[in-house]
Amino acid sequence: MKAIATVRNSAVWQCRWRELVRIYLAALWLPAICLAQDIPKWEAGAGIGVASMQDYRGSDQRKTYGVPLPYLVYRGDFLQVDRNRVRGILFKTDVMSADISVYGSPPVKDNDARRGMPDLDALLEIGPQLTFFLQRGTADRPEMTLRLPVRAVRRIGDEMGKEAGWLFNPSFDAEWTPSGGWKKRLSIGPLFADRKYHDYFYGVAPEYAVPDRPAYAARGGYSGMQLFANASKRFGNIWVGMFLQADQLKGAAFEDSPLAKKNLSLSAGFGVSWVFAESGSKISTGR
Repeated sequence: MKAIATVRNSAVWQCRWRELVRIYLAALWLPAICLAQDIPKWEAGAGIGVASMQDYRGSDQRKTYGVPLPYLVYRGDFLQVDRNRVRGILFKTDVMSADISVYGSPPVKDNDARRGMPDLDALLEIGPQLTFFLQRGTADRPEMTLRLPVRAVRRIGDEMGKEAGWLFNPSFDAEWTPSGGWKKRLSIGPLFADRKYHDYFYGVAPEYAVPDRPAYAARGGYSGMQLFANASKRFGNIWVGMFLQADQLKGAAFEDSPLAKKNLSLSAGFGVSWVFAESGSKISTGR
């Protein structure tokens, strides 16, 4: 991907960050791969989603996004796209799998706590992930997994591709689909990041210090806890999904930053899509 020099408020920049917001919200909502059954290898659709999210973890401001919401499921041998992740599978057994996971976050603009400081670019996260299967899912009990992703973070914006640190986000996940009911997922786990990542969000360089925002150099380490839940259901060709995310920053390495305004915050969203196409070939979703 080539770097493109743009003015932050140009039409090109606006298009780029809005597209990343769409990708980010789609990653929260895309439908899960069901428990063992014969289903299409791919499905496609489109709809609309609305989400209210904090500017960044620890911010006391939030924005509401209303964006086109793609519905995309692909169940390939290597590439898989679903509600929870986009991943390229490296290997998989009944006990564990290794894959490449991708995630992202939208940019931060017009935030009062950062007044006079540069806006924050959107971020792209990519890296390896180990998944351990702790319990096979059935109609009566959830599938339990332990996920261990490590992702490198890159900026998407004026400084396209510039490194913004590393993240480690282990989590325990439970996914289940009661017969004829809603597909559900619950995930909880801590976050850890290096100094560069924390400083990107919470550092205050001396030239941007003001009386109520002293200079601050962030440290690496613990980044707080995260709880994520979502649910979705198909009603014929109509798909409905929703999510809720809670972030707890108590004890985080940057908790004393003047830019960390809240220790607890919530994000939530709702989306509806029309599924208008699917493959004729079927596959089994059994592991």
